[in-house]
Order: sequence, then C-alpha cells, then structure tokens
Amino acid sequence: MGLAVLYSRALSGMEAALVTVEVHIANGLPNFTIVGLPETEVKESKDRVRAALQNCQFEFPARRITVNLAPADLPKESGRFDLPIALGILAATNQIPADKLSEYEYAGELALTGELRAIRGALAMTYRAAGSGRAFILPQANAAEAALVDDAAVYPAQTLLQVAAHLAGREAIMPYAGSPQAVAPHYPDMSEVKGQAQAKRALEIAAAGGHSVLMVGPPGTGKSMLASRFPGILPQMTETEALQSAAVQSLDGSFDVARWKMRPYRSPHHTASGVALVGGGSNPRPGEVSMALHGVLFLDELPEFDRNVLEVLREPLESGHITISRAARRADFPAQFQLVAAMNPCPCGYLGHYNGKCRCTPDQIARYRSKISGPLLDRIDIQIEVPAVPQEDLLGKADGESSGEVQARVEVARQRQLARQAKANAQLSVTEIDELCAPDAQGAALLQSAISRLNLSARAYHRVLKVARSIADLEGSDGIATRHIAEAVQYRRLNF
Repeated sequence: MGLAVLYSRALSGMEAALVTVEVHIANGLPNFTIVGLPETEVKESKDRVRAALQNCQFEFPARRITVNLAPADLPKESGRFDLPIALGILAATNQIPADKLSEYEYAGELALTGELRAIRGALAMTYRAAGSGRAFILPQANAAEAALVDDAAVYPAQTLLQVAAHLAGREAIMPYAGSPQAVAPHYPDMSEVKGQAQAKRALEIAAAGGHSVLMVGPPGTGKSMLASRFPGILPQMTETEALQSAAVQSLDGSFDVARWKMRPYRSPHHTASGVALVGGGSNPRPGEVSMALHGVLFLDELPEFDRNVLEVLREPLESGHITISRAARRADFPAQFQLVAAMNPCPCGYLGHYNGKCRCTPDQIARYRSKISGPLLDRIDIQIEVPAVPQEDLLGKADGESSGEVQARVEVARQRQLARQAKANAQLSVTEIDELCAPDAQGAALLQSAISRLNLSARAYHRVLKVARSIADLEGSDGIATRHIAEAVQYRRLNF
C-alpha cells in the first residue's frame, strides 16, 4: 500500500481555496475512484491520467486507486487536477520520490501524450495563494500570467516527464523569470471625433471622477466612437488595479499578457441576459460587470436591452461588487466599472435631428424611453445629449485635442482626489460628500433651486455634488463654486 499527499487549488468565485490531493494505492480489484465532490471534468481525468502515464512509459498500477480531493464539501471543476493526481500515483507507487511534493502546489491539464495544457484561473490562483510559502508548478502556457504576482515563485513545465524529472532531482525546472514588457497601452484617439465638444467635456469629467455616463442622440452622431475612446483618457492603471483586473479575466481564460495594464472595454450585445451581465451559473462565474473591472462597460442601444436585464445593474453600480447566490454555493465578485451607455432619443432615432425625419408620436417616444427605469437613470451621474454633427464640422478636418492631452488633465485631477480622500469622487460616501463637496453660498442656493425645478432625488442631489467636485478638481480648485454647480446641474437635465 502507498499514500501520497499533494496540494492544488480550486476556484470558487474569486477565491482559490487550498485543495489537498490524497492518492491511496491498495490491493484489490483494479479500480480508479475520485471522491471529494468532483465535477464531470474532474471525473474524466481518470482516463487522461491513465493514458498520459502509460504514454510517458510509467507503470500504471493495476490495483485499487482512491483519490480524495479535500475538503470534501468544496466543488472541484476543470482539468487542473490532472497533474497532481498523476504525480500522486507516481509517488504512491515509488516511481518518483515523495520528499519534495509538499514544497509545491500543482495545477495542469494533461494531454494523452503527457503534455501539459493551459488551465483557467492561473493568475487568480497565484494572486490568492502567493502567501502560502509554496512554489507553483504550472503549464508553460500559464507561466507568464501567473508570474505577474510578485511573491509567486512559478515553475513552468511542458510535460509530465519534465515535472517528474524535477521532483526526482535529475533535471531541475528553472523558475519563470520573465516579466511583461512595458508597452504603452494603445487606444483609439479622441482627436478622431469631429465636433461634439460638450460630449468630450462630459467624458473628461467622467474620467476624472469615475462617473457613469448616458449619451442620447440620433444615429451617426459619434456616441459609439466617443465610448470606444473613453478608456484612452482614463488615468493609467496602477499595479494593484491591473493585477485585480487581470485576475478576474483569468477566471474565464480571456486574459492576454500583451494587454497588461490596459483598461478593459466590454461591449455586450443588447440580447445579453442578466446572468451574462452580472455573472452566475451553477458554478458561479463573473459576468460583464466584473470582466470590466477598473475599465469600461459600454451598453449601446440601451432601451433595446430587456428591462429586467438592465435592472440587475442597479446594485453593482451602487456598491461596486456583486454577490451571486445559488442553492449550494455563493460567490462574490468585484464590480468597480464605469458605465457608458448610449441610446437614440426616439424609436426611429431622429428626434431633434436637423433633417426633420422623425415622425414618432409622443406616446411612442414615452414608451421607448420608459424602457429605462427611473431608479437606473438616477444612478447614472452624467446624462447628456449628443446632437447631430453640423455639416461644416463633418466636412472639415478633425482638429480636436488628442486623448493624451485630455488624459494628462484627468491624471492630475485624479491624483488630487487620491491625495485628499484615497479614492475617486464617484465612490464618496454620504458623510464624505457633506465634508468634501460643500458648495459656496451661491452654489448652494443654485442647487436648491435645481432640486425643486428638476425634481432631483436625494441620490441625484449627491451625484450632482460629486460631479461638481470632479469639475473643481479638473480646474485645480479646492472649493466648489457656483460655476461648478451650474455645470454639474446641466448634466442632469435630460427630460425622461
């Protein structure tokens, strides 16, 4: 009889819980059993492991093999456990020494040839487990992303034979020593958008303070162009933000090391479901609001989304995180994103256009706009009209400011906020708003008048103050003056 104990990780939401892989070889009729709440992918590892061991010229024992993945009440999914199970069988049958097994954590899917294939969540695994004191043996394809965590010692391997030789002391695997190249992120440039000075100003304010934006205008006025260029004027990502964003993208295998420190830009189609937006499933996975962490979530044709789908955005817009609860499990995902939405002013799209083509009735327009609920609109800080571009601007050469020039001002304003309150203005609490966003006497009088005339809610009142604080930061002003309040109120005047 033989017993081997190894360590791996299971993904549950953003957590990477430690899994102890226990392999026991006993006499009896040949049998291969995996226990510990394995999903289908894990159960199928029996055949992959058997073929990989035999094709690598190892002996597969014709005895009773029991693999326990502890803790027993934690679901185990994906093929990440192939490598530790195979190594456990080799150690339990004395084909490799077991004295170094406890120094590492293992994850990797085995091909039938014994090669190691990439797994999902390698970065999330090292991000959560770097303080464990153990190194990580992972597939070569995952080494670059997993090594982004400074404290993680990653040993990249291409085959099961290579790992076995390393543990036997015959041929050591060198720790991964690469680092992502410092390439400046490339985004479409704001200077390519003709006209729309007011919309560009609103996006600059939104970028400075982390505010959400709704753009309303006829087709072809540049709403999608402006949204796609919005990430290029956001402040540069910090190491912490980049690591958190990359860890979430790693969960579904979509992270690309070449896009390190680039703000995510997610633009789901309007047929997307609520689960696609906020996440879910029997084994909860992140949705678009989490995949856009520290980046931009762009919802084009906003009224075309199902109303119930849009309502799921209300909580993450307010709290910055999302909790997925199912009967058997629960998962928390971060959801700190900037919402940029775009819509037409009416069903045909041409209300207010200079060509006068709109023939929509007031009832049709009201029904169209009512697809977006008041509570959701109340949570969008900046609401602006994007009118049709005049012909002279359209025919002329684009000569607006570049994204780099706008980003420089945004960066200065964001640094003021971080120095003052250690977060963006959009994340201020009610107490912090009272302390940091108090306007002068004339500004307070103007705001009081706006509350009564525009029927602003308490939430809208606080959001006007936060937008005014961002305008003052862009100007370099310590206080909030009347002009800052006046401009902020202009961004709440859409008639819905």
